Amino acid sequence: VQLQASGGGLVQPGGSLRLSCAASGSISGINHMGWYRQAPGKQREFVARDTGGGSTGYADSVKGRFTISVDNAKKTVYLQMNSLKYEDTGVYYCNGNLWTFGRGNADYWGQGTQVTVSS
Repeated sequence: VQLQASGGGLVQPGGSLRLSCAASGSISGINHMGWYRQAPGKQREFVARDTGGGSTGYADSVKGRFTISVDNAKKTVYLQMNSLKYEDTGVYYCNGNLWTFGRGNADYWGQGTQVTVSS
């Protein structure tokens, strides 16, 4: 199983970006998928999670600005980021709790994509 993240880049404050993360491999089920981020010199922190059935959760710092969604058919999770702020800068990692016949339920991580908010 692999998670491939994309969509990061350089954006001005107030701008928008859309991150994508596609899961590939012998995946039989998706329990939840989400995003974490790590700013320079800081620990990785939770950003958003989609647990299916329309259930989502967000860090307080991104509520109202970020929207997570999952396309189960494509096994892809998206993060629409609007009204970006300097403090949103960091490496964004996608995470998936996926079910496979080989490992059952397990956590998988993407390689990370850099988001830089700067004027």
